[in-house]
Amino acid sequence: MVHHYTESGLDNVFIDGIRIERDDDGDDVVTVPAINELHRVIAEGIVLHGKGMSGAELRFLRTELGLTQAELAQLVHRDKQSIGRWERGEIEFDPTAETLIRQLAIEKLELDVEVGIGELSQRSVPTAETQPISIVARNGGKDGYALAA
Repeated sequence: MVHHYTESGLDNVFIDGIRIERDDDGDDVVTVPAINELHRVIAEGIVLHGKGMSGAELRFLRTELGLTQAELAQLVHRDKQSIGRWERGEIEFDPTAETLIRQLAIEKLELDVEVGIGELSQRSVPTAETQPISIVARNGGKDGYALAA
């Protein structure tokens, strides 16, 4: 069964193979093992998007990197307000800053991604279309997660 994983703060993450059980009241209960690994795979999915990331995805990456808006702003040579506006979708995300953030995520989160800066730059193109992140849970997540092919 595919679970729409909105608990991440993103509305475009779907996990296939996660265990969904029913509690005594008949409600669905989703148990997500290895949450840190799952979030690492989500970060990989964001970095590998074919087009620009959304504001919510930027917020997710920034949080996974353990950075405040001010700290990220300093790294990409922007002001804190710009980061907030990008995250809220109020203004278009700067493609150069997005490329740098993708590379920063690869390095700091030690993502298993072998994509050069040129390709990251080509992927950092603003888009209005939602790009789903499809993840496969191995053995219900107990044996890890992987981006769906």
